[in-house]
Amino acid sequence: MRTSRRARAGQYAALLAYLVFLAFPFLWLISTAFKPARELASLHPTWLPQDPTLDNFRQAFDEQPLLRAALNSLVAALGAAVIAVLIATPMAYVMARHRTRLAKAATGWVVVSQAFPFVLVIIPLFLVLKNLHLINSVAGLVMVYVVWALPFALWMLVGYVRAVPAEMEEAAAVDGAGKVRTLVSITAPLLAPGIVATALFAFISAWNEFFFALVLLKTPEKQTLPVVLTHFLGAEGVADLGPLAAAAFLATIPSLVVFALIQKRITGGMLAGAVKS
Repeated sequence: MRTSRRARAGQYAALLAYLVFLAFPFLWLISTAFKPARELASLHPTWLPQDPTLDNFRQAFDEQPLLRAALNSLVAALGAAVIAVLIATPMAYVMARHRTRLAKAATGWVVVSQAFPFVLVIIPLFLVLKNLHLINSVAGLVMVYVVWALPFALWMLVGYVRAVPAEMEEAAAVDGAGKVRTLVSITAPLLAPGIVATALFAFISAWNEFFFALVLLKTPEKQTLPVVLTHFLGAEGVADLGPLAAAAFLATIPSLVVFALIQKRITGGMLAGAVKS
């Protein structure tokens, strides 16, 4: 009993240390965002701002078009998430239920494609978008994000589909339910947490993406938030630390809000629709 309690206490201690390790950068970012310039230049930084101020936020909005950049990022992220899920869901169902050689080869290609670095594909991707007249376009950026998120989204959803027992669909067919009715009433509710998790992955990946947006978007009015954040760096690489921290803190809020709103959908409802009525 004592050994079990000690082991559990050690697990909780390790988990707490890991949470502190993950939370420290974000907490330090928040602290920096509210520090005045005098404290930021101090040789002895403090954990908490001694004289909290909102000047960094005002300066960030005055120096850069953060709202317009955030809107561009939101359009690109939402568009990529919705389109990637709409394409990946039926493909994942077919690959999971029909395990042919072609499906296995497609699954292997999905895994291999994730190893390709961005630099390897940026030149042919730029040429393709140029021929389609989608350079310097949010629509072109959405297309890129969909293509880049689709392999991993497909791989995730295949696992979720395989976790749904095929016997449930067979039982529904025996009871007289058609294929469409079975998919809508039985399979879809069970896949809902997986679809939401996949959409969240695609959204956060597109929201935080920097490299493609930097290369493909040239007009300041169409640049996304990660690209605009780099404008707080001076010509010699010196960062305007206060406004940069404030803008970076604001840039993290949408991802946190989206996750907070749908986390119950991810963790709950795993057995929704599993009870036969």
